[in-house]
Amino acid sequence: MDRTIDSILKIYYPFLAVIGVPVNLLAIVILSRGKCGLSTCTTRYLVAMAIMDLLLIITEIILWRIRYHYFPGSFLNITPVCSVNIVLLRAATDCSVWFTVTFTFDRFVAICCQKLKSKYCTKKTAAVVLATTCILLCSKNIPFYFRYEPGEIIDNVPWFCCTKPSYYTELGWVGFSMFNKFLTPLIPFILILLLNALTVRHILVASRVRKGLRGQSKGENHSDPEMESRRKSAILLFSISGSFILLWLVCILFYFNIGYHFDSDSFYVFQQVGYMLHNLSCCTNTFIYVVTQSKFREQFKSAVKYPVTSIIQLMNK
Repeated sequence: MDRTIDSILKIYYPFLAVIGVPVNLLAIVILSRGKCGLSTCTTRYLVAMAIMDLLLIITEIILWRIRYHYFPGSFLNITPVCSVNIVLLRAATDCSVWFTVTFTFDRFVAICCQKLKSKYCTKKTAAVVLATTCILLCSKNIPFYFRYEPGEIIDNVPWFCCTKPSYYTELGWVGFSMFNKFLTPLIPFILILLLNALTVRHILVASRVRKGLRGQSKGENHSDPEMESRRKSAILLFSISGSFILLWLVCILFYFNIGYHFDSDSFYVFQQVGYMLHNLSCCTNTFIYVVTQSKFREQFKSAVKYPVTSIIQLMNK
C-alpha cells in the first residue's frame, strides 16, 4: 500500500505544481489590474491569498514534496537550507490560512455590519490587516529553524533535517507544538464556520425584511440591487471558505490524533491524503473565481487566449 500511495504522490505533486503556478500567477495579474468588478478592499485580500498560495506551491510542493521524490541528494537537503525552507513553508501555510480568515471577516463586516463597513472595508485597512498578519505569522515560525538537527555529517557538511528529541520532551517545545496546531488550522476552521453561520443568518433575516418592505411577500416582483450585490458577495465568500473547510478537514483530524488507531499502512495513507487535499487548496481559488465571477472569467479567457492569438498573428505575418 505504501508503494502505491508513493507512486500516486510522485505523479500528483508535479501535476499540482504545473497547474498551480500558472493559475495563481494569472490570478495575481488579473486581480491586480482591478477590472473584475470587485472592490479594492476585496481585491487586496484575494491578491494576497493568491501570492501566499503561489509561495506555498514553491516552498512545499516544489522544494519539499517534489524534491523528496525526485532529487533526494540535492543541496536542498543540507540542514540549514532545509531548515530555512521549512520555516518558509510553515509561514506560507499560516498566511494562506489566516488570509482566508481575514477575507471571511472582511466579507462578514461588509454584509452584516453596515455601520462598520465604511470604516473597516477599505484598501488601507486591508493593507494594514494583511501586513500585520503576515509579520506576526512569519515571526511565529522562526523557532522552527531550531527544531532540526543534521541526520548525518558528510565532509563536514550537515545533511537532512531530523527533529531533535527534545522537541517531544521539553515543555517549551511541546507547548509550541500545541500552540501551532491550534493556531493553524483549528482556530481558523472554527472562526470560518462561525462567521459563515452568522453571515447566512443575517442574509436570511435581511432578505425576509426587504421582501416584506418591497411588497414581494404579496406576490410582486421587483429587482433588488442591494440584495443582488450581497448575493454575489456571499457566493464568493462561501465558495472560498467552503473549499477551505472541505480540503483541510482530513488534516485537522490527523493533527488531533483521529486516525491513530489505524494500522501503520492505513495511517500513512490517511496522513498523505490529508496532505494531498490541503495542498490542493493552493490551486482551487482561481477556479472558484472563474466559476463565480463573470468579469474575472472574461479576463481569464483573454489571458489564456492571448499567447495563442499572438502566435497566430506572427505566423500570418
